[in-house]
Amino acid sequence: MEKLFKLKENGTTVRTEVVAGLTTFMTMAYIIALNPGLLTNFDVGSSLWNAVFVATCLASFVGTACLAFMANKPFAMAPGMGLNSFFASVAASMAGIAGVSYLQGFQAALVIILVEGIVFLLLSILNIREKIVTAIPIGIRIGVAPAIGLMLMNIGLGSNAGVSNAEGTPFYAMRDFFGALTAASIKEQLGDAWQTMVLTVATMLIGLFIIIALAHKKVKGAVLFGMLIASGLNWAGQAIFLKTNPFAKLEDASWIPPMGDMFQNTFFKFNISVLAEIGWVTVITIVITFCIIDMFDTIGTLIGTAHRAGMVDKDGNMPQMKEALISDALGTVVGSATGTSTVTTFIESAAGVEEGGRTGLTALTTAVLFLLALFLSPVAAIIPPAATSAALIYVGILMLSGLKKVDFDDITQTVPVALMLLSMPVSGSIGHGIGLGLIAYTVIMLFTGKAKKVPVLTYILSLIFLVKFFVAARI
Repeated sequence: MEKLFKLKENGTTVRTEVVAGLTTFMTMAYIIALNPGLLTNFDVGSSLWNAVFVATCLASFVGTACLAFMANKPFAMAPGMGLNSFFASVAASMAGIAGVSYLQGFQAALVIILVEGIVFLLLSILNIREKIVTAIPIGIRIGVAPAIGLMLMNIGLGSNAGVSNAEGTPFYAMRDFFGALTAASIKEQLGDAWQTMVLTVATMLIGLFIIIALAHKKVKGAVLFGMLIASGLNWAGQAIFLKTNPFAKLEDASWIPPMGDMFQNTFFKFNISVLAEIGWVTVITIVITFCIIDMFDTIGTLIGTAHRAGMVDKDGNMPQMKEALISDALGTVVGSATGTSTVTTFIESAAGVEEGGRTGLTALTTAVLFLLALFLSPVAAIIPPAATSAALIYVGILMLSGLKKVDFDDITQTVPVALMLLSMPVSGSIGHGIGLGLIAYTVIMLFTGKAKKVPVLTYILSLIFLVKFFVAARI
């Protein structure tokens, strides 16, 4: 282990790394069930759902394991949120235009993911993606971590909570719960979900303060223990107050991986004929859109988390960035071949970093757990989303500390960072936040007479985002 991951050099131990890897996995284990749900319109138990479930575990394992050995970094990869929803809409649109089944549209969309992964692999090998990283101004790179922190808090307080209102949309704790304390109409809209929401918010807040207390006492594994305690309280609340069995999912659960469904539906099932039906101009536009979103989501996550962990050099660059980006591309290629959308680095990796994860052993631990999840998915399914919300909120709060490194007397830093702080949690996209920050930086430099100080690649990136925001979005 020492030779592989250089534990002493990075000031860590096997125990710390394993606990960090387990923490990361628990905070992102929701993707195991959520990703196949989003890609199949929540047709749980169907042949396609089973196929995507297997693909999710396999692609996450491969991408994360590659990152562990190639880059020796404590980050984890899985099919990206946002990108999976976009993939599902693209697959459905293709099926509708070509007049074929959703499965055939899904198989056509996998071709796009394969192309994207190959393009990224070539760009990473040729160091082009790494040059793009260095073209992002240092002020924006510093501001990415706090912006991701707000995004994590927003996820924890909102979509990750796991309760829906009467319209079927996820509730947001700061609006629906606290708003319902003074507005009876909101409480009425929630109906039977009101009690569930109360238990969810209680679990979230209790878990958060337990984590804070344990961390203050410098307890190793504070985030993990806090999540486990919060889970226990939530299970007790479900049994006592909601009169439901919190372990019901275990009763009829299958512990055998549905590999056959993957081989039948998605394993190397690339449907090129459907692409010809919808037109190659549209296909190319979709590929470019996937590339832009994935590239900057991954770059933003790596930069933000690396800054938080102190894994950057004096110029703010992360060592082994090239290897990390290659791992991301390999994960995406494997994902396309097995049957899932784009694989990217997860911001939940920050939870493991806060637990002391500093090397690839953290990532390897998470990767192995993704592989074991093929057999233990029912266990991951009973972890309450509210418990993981507590961890996400805590990590998000810690990541806000990066704001102290921002020079607020420099408008070229203040404005881009402020826009990222607002846009990332609102849009749910790290890439969009970075794009808005880049455009703001470039415009400010132009109008303050500092145009010559802006690298040519920064101008190109800003132009690409302008085209994406105002032209490609219309197609």
